[in-house]
Amino acid sequence: MVAIANTLGGVWRLAIIMAALLAAATTATAQDELRKTFFRDADAAKAAADAQNAELLAPRNYARAVDEYQDAEEALRRGRNIEIVRSNAAEAANYFNAAAEAAQLANTALAQVMKSRQDAANARAPELAPEIWAEAQRKFGDAIRLLERGDLKGSKRRDIEATTLYRDAELVAIKSQYLSETRRLLADADRARVGRYAPITLEKAKQLLADAERELNENRYDTDLPRSLARQANYEVKHAIYLSEVIRKVRDRDMTTEELILSWEAPLAAVANAADVLPIMEQGPDDLSAELVAFIDNALREKQALEQERSENEIRLADLEEELRVLDEQLGGATAERAALVQRLEAQNRVREQFVQVEKMFNDQEARVFRQGNTIILRLVGLTFDSGQSQLRPDNFDLLAKVEKAIDVFPRSEIVIEGHTDAYGGDDSNQKLSQERAESVQQYMINAMRIPTYRLIATGYGETRPVASNETASGRAKNRRIDIVIKPNLDNA
Repeated sequence: MVAIANTLGGVWRLAIIMAALLAAATTATAQDELRKTFFRDADAAKAAADAQNAELLAPRNYARAVDEYQDAEEALRRGRNIEIVRSNAAEAANYFNAAAEAAQLANTALAQVMKSRQDAANARAPELAPEIWAEAQRKFGDAIRLLERGDLKGSKRRDIEATTLYRDAELVAIKSQYLSETRRLLADADRARVGRYAPITLEKAKQLLADAERELNENRYDTDLPRSLARQANYEVKHAIYLSEVIRKVRDRDMTTEELILSWEAPLAAVANAADVLPIMEQGPDDLSAELVAFIDNALREKQALEQERSENEIRLADLEEELRVLDEQLGGATAERAALVQRLEAQNRVREQFVQVEKMFNDQEARVFRQGNTIILRLVGLTFDSGQSQLRPDNFDLLAKVEKAIDVFPRSEIVIEGHTDAYGGDDSNQKLSQERAESVQQYMINAMRIPTYRLIATGYGETRPVASNETASGRAKNRRIDIVIKPNLDNA
């Protein structure tokens, strides 16, 4: 009997638990249905407010909406009067709608300050200019609150103040990114009293830093030039520190002046020996330096010629193999095909002979002439423009006269005038300047050389096709160029 009673008691407990679970499930289902009914408008209004970034741009109305929304959820969870739930949800929807409207107005009225805020954030201003950023944030918050309350004049005043602060923070952050290392090096140099021993080099570094800072002040978004100036400044500071250490040794008689000069001549002699040039410096290093420069220039020209010859041989070999393969497969017309092949090879040989003829027209200060396959390129190193200008100068006309003679060597050829710049300046402005310079040369060819327009194409590449490093003055000079690309017509080469 006891066992039966225990069994019946267990069954009843299980039944009670199941009933409770069923009731809870029924209640949860009912609450879900009620939530869908009463929160539909509030959820839609919240989504619209979030889309307008209302939590940031309309904080007062958004916060009230959230409070009413949470109250409605709590009332529903506790099973309070349905009218209370309905009322709280409706109030939440009203505040979310008000927040969305206020945020939409702020998105328009505060567009400038919001852009400045984003630019400053992108420049890591919160990290690199925290004090200015914090003050800007406070002014921005004031502008939002005043606008939400309808005080347009007060909001505009804070808007202007915040915009100025954000831009200041952005500039400080950008300068910190690009100039902080230079400033640290200069501080180290000042502590080491480098200026006493290497004042010229140290002053050059300080001037480069000032130039970089000026460039950032004038155009903070074009950082190519400031970055390069900062790198040059870093080099000059380190160089000044090195020089000061050497000069100290000479002053303290740890090294004689003769030993210093000999130590500097030794690396030059090592380079000369590697170039198989006799390192004669009985009158100083100038003559040897000039001889080594000439050696390097000749080596580069020989390298270029060898690369061209290799490329031409590869192309010619591939063409011959293909032609022979096709001819071997054909039963008829072989004579005509072989004749065409011979004609093409003769045309290519003429192009090579014409290239040599053109190459002899220019000296190293006027143009560098090289080939890419059958295409001839005249790199007009002697053709220069005034800074930022595209008009041809009269002192360029003699060089252009030689260019005309070179073009005449290739009748009916297509001519592409390519304009190029260095990396300093904005991408868009460099592109525009390179195009204008190419078109200036094109117009001269039409007017002065009487070359038909259909043979000429002017293309500006801006800074996208450098041939040397933009980190050095000589490299940038090589990148600022006009290339004349001659594409011979092999039928009349």
